[in-house]
Amino acid sequence: MLLTGSDALLGQTERWFVRRGMPTMIEGYRFVQHVLPRMLPALAFVALASLAWLVPLRTAGSGRWLLLVLVLTLSVWATISVFVRRLPRFSPAATVVILAAYAAAPIAVPLLQLAVDDDITPPLGNVVGPMGFVVFFAAAFAATSLATTYGFGTLLRDAIRHALHDLRNSVHLLGRALPAMLFVTLFLFFTGELWQAMNRLTWWRLALVVGLFALVTVLAAAARLRDEIGRVEQDLSPPLLSAACEGTPLARVPIDELMRDRRLRAKPLDGRQSRNLLLMLATRQLVQAVVVGLALFAFFIVLGLIVVTPETAEQWIGSPPAPSVVLPTMPVALLRNATLFAAFGSMYFAITSMTDADHRQQFLAPVIDDVERTLAVRAVYLAVRDDSQTSAPTTPSG
Repeated sequence: MLLTGSDALLGQTERWFVRRGMPTMIEGYRFVQHVLPRMLPALAFVALASLAWLVPLRTAGSGRWLLLVLVLTLSVWATISVFVRRLPRFSPAATVVILAAYAAAPIAVPLLQLAVDDDITPPLGNVVGPMGFVVFFAAAFAATSLATTYGFGTLLRDAIRHALHDLRNSVHLLGRALPAMLFVTLFLFFTGELWQAMNRLTWWRLALVVGLFALVTVLAAAARLRDEIGRVEQDLSPPLLSAACEGTPLARVPIDELMRDRRLRAKPLDGRQSRNLLLMLATRQLVQAVVVGLALFAFFIVLGLIVVTPETAEQWIGSPPAPSVVLPTMPVALLRNATLFAAFGSMYFAITSMTDADHRQQFLAPVIDDVERTLAVRAVYLAVRDDSQTSAPTTPSG
């Protein structure tokens, strides 16, 4: 056996994959063994937070009850999170108890509400009935399962951290892309017909337009980034593997010995692992687009306040512009125009930047390096795992 304590080493490496937002790289990745334990804090949070359903809108002590529910929910969430880190596996009986308790919550809470006071109308009681409560719990379970399976929370956190770290490069690239984008959009921004449309357009319709831009961005990014993943080559040379394993639990693994035994080899990724890598790349790209979109929104707001006076806006619209509910001193058409052009600019930025050589060097290259490092660590992890299984002692029969 090449390594002593390889089971502990494998467990540490699997936790390293989870912290990197790459849990699907764990060999034998299963829902009950790997996903459900990490879902438990979120499921407990949803179940306990649903106690707020018992709070009637007309009760004098509703504020104290909501505070109690919040404190209890956060305390249990923090306690279970620590417990999950210490217990990475659940027994079959514990799995059944957890799933049954969560499935009973959307039924138990309305029954408890009836037992307390059947005249109470809970928050949103006329909108969300008992069946809607069950649908909400099912949707929360599905969303939590999907996000936990692919480590979406960790990927989103890392993408935001990298976007803030690369903010200077984003401003530089935005400075290069902004003139061309303004050449396309600036004349439309000062179009009277567009101001009339934005003055009458409802926010939910504008949200559909922004969602359409986001969908185009996701489809374009997925197609482009899938090509990037396909070009990543797994270089299994000892220097590269040693460098990749630095700072990981596999740092002291004898790479040369594994190479002599021919245990190190590139293993193809399955569909779930490829989707996990694609999600990491897409999350980084889309978060950068959101940062640029916020900057563009602020730019168009300032531009509109400076150039478009209330008299000009009234002349374009044909009537006094409707004020914003949040900012009564600002026309709602200006906010909607800025939102529309910021969404369009984010889409333009995301698609254009994937073909820009400077952007690829500044943004995509570090992400591709992370992908290559993850694949190199996975190759060493699989070699250690194979060595542990083949060297495990067998119990004689009889």
